[in-house]
Amino acid sequence: MHKIYSKLLLETRMTSIKRQSSFSVSQEKKSKKMSNLNLLSTHSNITKSASDEREYHGFLLHNKMKVMVISDPKTEKSAASMDVHIGSNSDPIELPGLAHFCEHMLFMGTEKYPDEDDYSKFISQNAGSCNAYTSGEHTNYYFDIKKDKLRDILDRFSQFFISPLFDVGSTDREVKAVHSEHEKNVMSDVWRADQIDKENSDPTHDYHKFGTGNKDTLDEIPKTKGINVREELLKFHARYYSANIMSLSVIGAEPVETLKEMVVEMFSDITNKDVIPPYYENSPYRPQDLQLQLEVVPVKDVRYFNMRFPIPDYTSKYKTKPGDYISHLIGHEGAGSLLSSLKKNGLVNTLSAGEEEASRGFGFFDICCDLTEEGVGRVDEIIEMTFQYINMLKSNKPEERIFNEIRDIASMGFTFKDKEKPCSCVLNIAEAMHYYPMEDVLSAPKLVSEFEPKLIEEFMSHLIPQNIRVTITTKSCESKANVNEKWYGTQYHVEKINADTIDKWAKAPKHAEHFLPATNEFIATNFSISAKPQSEESNNYPYVLKKTALSRLWFKQDDQFKLPKSILKFQFSSPCAYSSPANTNMVYLFVELFKDSLNEYAYDAEIAGLSYKLYRSFYGLELEIRGYNEKQIVLLEKIVSKLAKFKITPKRFKIYKEKYTRSLKNFKADQPHKHTNYYSSALRTSKFWLNDQLLTALADIEVDMLQNFTQEFLSKLYVESLMHGNITTSEAIKISDMVEEILTDMANTSPEENQERFCDMMLDSGVTYVYKENHKVREISATEVYYQVGQQTKESNMLLSLLVQIIDDPCFNILRTKEQLGYIVSTSPSRSNGVAGLKILVQSKKSPDYLDGRIEAFVHSIQDILEKTDEKEYSEHVASLSTKILEKPKKLSTETYKYWSEITSQQYQFERSDNEAEYLNTITKNDVIDFYNRFIRIDAAERRKLAVYIIGKKLDTCGDAPGDITGIDKDFLKTPSLPKATMVESIADFKKDREAYPRMTPYIEINQTAKL
Repeated sequence: MHKIYSKLLLETRMTSIKRQSSFSVSQEKKSKKMSNLNLLSTHSNITKSASDEREYHGFLLHNKMKVMVISDPKTEKSAASMDVHIGSNSDPIELPGLAHFCEHMLFMGTEKYPDEDDYSKFISQNAGSCNAYTSGEHTNYYFDIKKDKLRDILDRFSQFFISPLFDVGSTDREVKAVHSEHEKNVMSDVWRADQIDKENSDPTHDYHKFGTGNKDTLDEIPKTKGINVREELLKFHARYYSANIMSLSVIGAEPVETLKEMVVEMFSDITNKDVIPPYYENSPYRPQDLQLQLEVVPVKDVRYFNMRFPIPDYTSKYKTKPGDYISHLIGHEGAGSLLSSLKKNGLVNTLSAGEEEASRGFGFFDICCDLTEEGVGRVDEIIEMTFQYINMLKSNKPEERIFNEIRDIASMGFTFKDKEKPCSCVLNIAEAMHYYPMEDVLSAPKLVSEFEPKLIEEFMSHLIPQNIRVTITTKSCESKANVNEKWYGTQYHVEKINADTIDKWAKAPKHAEHFLPATNEFIATNFSISAKPQSEESNNYPYVLKKTALSRLWFKQDDQFKLPKSILKFQFSSPCAYSSPANTNMVYLFVELFKDSLNEYAYDAEIAGLSYKLYRSFYGLELEIRGYNEKQIVLLEKIVSKLAKFKITPKRFKIYKEKYTRSLKNFKADQPHKHTNYYSSALRTSKFWLNDQLLTALADIEVDMLQNFTQEFLSKLYVESLMHGNITTSEAIKISDMVEEILTDMANTSPEENQERFCDMMLDSGVTYVYKENHKVREISATEVYYQVGQQTKESNMLLSLLVQIIDDPCFNILRTKEQLGYIVSTSPSRSNGVAGLKILVQSKKSPDYLDGRIEAFVHSIQDILEKTDEKEYSEHVASLSTKILEKPKKLSTETYKYWSEITSQQYQFERSDNEAEYLNTITKNDVIDFYNRFIRIDAAERRKLAVYIIGKKLDTCGDAPGDITGIDKDFLKTPSLPKATMVESIADFKKDREAYPRMTPYIEINQTAKL
């Protein structure tokens, strides 16, 4: 796979947030006076996609801050992103994590808006969300919000960079939040490997630093050295938060001039300190740091292999992108590729190649593989074959044919790009403004235009054995590991690669199976948009175009996005798919082996913008074809024909069975909050095979058994499909007929429409159930509390959603910000199998019974929160939720998935958003209070509670809620008296003889014949 890596985000601050604004006449007059003042430059000729209807305007404020404003009259949400070109690379040596800590603290109040939850509460009340991250050389803050609240939120947002408080009380608490975030990442193999790479680099280079920080680096160690962290934080902000290294991107419904006036008014007071962001003349790898092999012991049973080459910074060469040319070839997956030869030898499963984002002045080129069991012992051979491929590329001069293909595919993607969500749009632009001319910030990351063979050859000259670092991450390294990494405690071993091996790799001869890819036949040439016939004008939602005994075809011709793209969705339901653990395993193996076998053929289609996904579902297989519609039928015919007559290869079966076994076993190392969701689902779903059951059944599956099963699976099916996009009724019927014909002729498929559907189990009213599991790998714990409401209705859906809208921000502020229970705290509505409920989740170092007690303390306080919500606030919450519900999809796939969800759930309520939003506006505050009193309150008559405790491996005991509250802070919420819980000892016994909710009645009567 050709890839460009994305940064590791040191912070992902996800809080649902929102609010309202008015732009008065006096403000408008004031802004107009300012619009042409204090601008050092303006840029209106921004290169954009032909399909992009937004208007872009860039300018430089007098304080040298770069700004891009985007006017989109059709947007429901406004958004903004501020990117500060300073990150963890600039942390003081004695305070690792300070830049990340500064990012946390900017959310904690400003001089103008001193309440630490003012920003988040305002966003939460106004249909928005906010987020931030810190990387090596960036700190980025962004949000989205209801479009009419942009002025109000920009005023708050701008104060982050003008007058943050850095309150002493908040400082202490946010150190704990940073530490909780670090604890969340401690057992992540990605974070661990990244820090080992840094540890084995030049200790005087900024790359060597530990960027996240924790309580040791930001509290305990500084205290021993007499360092006042808050004072250093103030110094850091004062030194680096300078307008000249900030770039701001804002999108709104207002005209460009109005947006410009807002920005000039609110951001001109940010001080310019003429800071020069770091530029690195030298690589972080010294000569002694190269030709190394690092062998890392992972937490999960994985087999990763990485070859890394330090390279110069080629960002300024964006019109040529030599790295794209190289990664296109090394990462190719078609015939003659490096991956093809490695797979034929049974050494790897996947391969990807691309530039890793690093910092100004240096970069990395990585080649990554997922090793097979055999490949672990033949790493030298894999590296030699890699250099055989690289040497083949060097012996062939860069080909303009290949460059032109890359150029044309990129141009096609840019011309017909999907519309980005406001938040994604501003985030990408804000960072891009640091690297590209203002006119090119949209096009530079996407397009290539200048073929420079010598530049490509220069790039390739760095891909030599003398310039390599090899990292192997497998459990087999355990016996050799003799070093513990400082911050994550990862065990590893490092050794120098001997000179003879380096020489052998350098002289690697041409491999007989390596050759350059042929011309890509899947590149689209027809981009015409099919006219929607008059008979289709009234069809605003999918309808049944065709119905047979074997299939039902839903259809909607796109009239919104008007791109030469379509999405074809198929669900192949089989009664045997989930009937036993063995069958469930065999569906999975069938899917994975099929994708593996089709990879060479389908890869050209994928890079040309036409891709497919095939995956296991509870009811069988789901297939999706998406992208340029011109050649979709060609790809689909190949896929379905191969499915119908699929033959299993014993060698690949052995590899994928072993890989699947490891993935099931690796579940034990997942984060505790993932375990809570898993066990909660297992307890509530009528049929749910546990991983232990799947593992037991998997051991007995062999090739012949799987081959026979594929025939059984295909023998009885029902095919439900949705065709949506730039496609006509006749084309859709032709595709559907083709699929049916292939299945019946080649797989002898017969129809089986009426199949088992799963349900959610009823919990007993007035009963609290608790299920406990010990985590065998991680020390942190988690508690998920689920309050079951009952079958979904328009009324219950909206009352539940509105309750979550009102309590989400207080829950986060009380349980995470104030009580510092842990980094992950969330409140969400749950909807599964037509049954609704409320979920509250906390992941923490504290005992799960204590977490349950604190959740209940918050739940007890909801009555007070609701009663103190005044009419203005309540109306804002209703408007906020309505905005979320009615927000229109920005791209075809979003709309498709929305329709597909209705089809696969057999609800068919395509007008759900409109219907629910209409009902939402009739709900009063008293209705919400009544709903809370009926289902959620501790003594509610119809309260049905299920709590799942995942107990960290170092906890000796875990009792009942509220846990040990003897030392609880007097300022925290008081713990209410809780009913005695019923312990669930066995999932199977819990569900045995328990009544299940019936399946929901479809919203519409399904047409049995085509609607013509």
